[in-house]
Amino acid sequence: MTIPLRQSLAVGGYILRQKLRRRGKFPLLVELEPLFACNLACAGCGKIQHPADVLKRRMPVEQAVAAVEESGAPMVSIAGGEPLMHPQIGEMVRRLVERKKYVYLCTNAVLIPRKIDQFTPSRYFAWTVHIDGLRERHDASVCKQGVFDEAVAAVRECRRRGFRVTTNTTFYSGDSPQTVIDVLNYLNDDLAVDQMMISPAYAYEKAPDQEHFLGVTEIRALFRKAFAGGNRRRWRFNHSPLFLDFLEGKVDFPCTAWAIPSYSLFGWQRPCYLMSDGYARTYRELLEETDWDAYGRGRDPRCANCMAHCGYEPTAIFATLGSLKESLRAIHAR
Repeated sequence: MTIPLRQSLAVGGYILRQKLRRRGKFPLLVELEPLFACNLACAGCGKIQHPADVLKRRMPVEQAVAAVEESGAPMVSIAGGEPLMHPQIGEMVRRLVERKKYVYLCTNAVLIPRKIDQFTPSRYFAWTVHIDGLRERHDASVCKQGVFDEAVAAVRECRRRGFRVTTNTTFYSGDSPQTVIDVLNYLNDDLAVDQMMISPAYAYEKAPDQEHFLGVTEIRALFRKAFAGGNRRRWRFNHSPLFLDFLEGKVDFPCTAWAIPSYSLFGWQRPCYLMSDGYARTYRELLEETDWDAYGRGRDPRCANCMAHCGYEPTAIFATLGSLKESLRAIHAR
């Protein structure tokens, strides 16, 4: 299954308008990082490696909303750090939802019980809870025991209150097809989240743990085996069918990181949130002054093992909308 029909139509209409305006590059989703501080210290994350003075900073709501408005993107993923640590996070989400932006709030869920009353269910808003495996695997990933149970309890409470809940699961070299199957079965069937996102871990330079990331060949083998036996059709994914084909190695795509740009306390990050080759003051400057042809597998050695959604999901979406066959396939996958 892919994203909800109403959202798909809105995003599809947005893409068509950009094409009619002959815009070669434009954003689908902004990765908004209004802070870098976090209440956990996960081994695979490099955001909390920033100096103490940077970790204390919080992006003003007006600045965050203005950046999203300037880009024109129809979707926003609010991450960090842990965005629920931002004192005005509820207002930030409300302001974006008022503008009919589809907002995903990415969280480890620990603070949801304390902050949930700041939010209202809306078709434009979804919690995205990071769950990187079942209890033992997830707690090891976040380097703290008990977090899995807290996250599961928070998901159940969000669903009880009528919120849309998605999950995001990152897989590492220690994962097997069976561990992938086990966690996705649990999220899909037992926890019954609305949709799931999956991502192979990418060894970006600031991550403390550089030893447990997958290469392209390993990624394709892992997902090809995990998706076998009808699992892929049964699981409620928040991905296009072509992106899932990409993870299996059935198709390959160029990177279009300009379509999921990252905006943080430092500005618009070049070329994506996983690599730091400088920052631009505006999205237009990011587009016009970044050598996009220099990035991607076969071009930049840092990109050799990257299959992250920020670079390849938009390419898959563009390919889907550019093909009647793939568009019908995506509709049939709902």
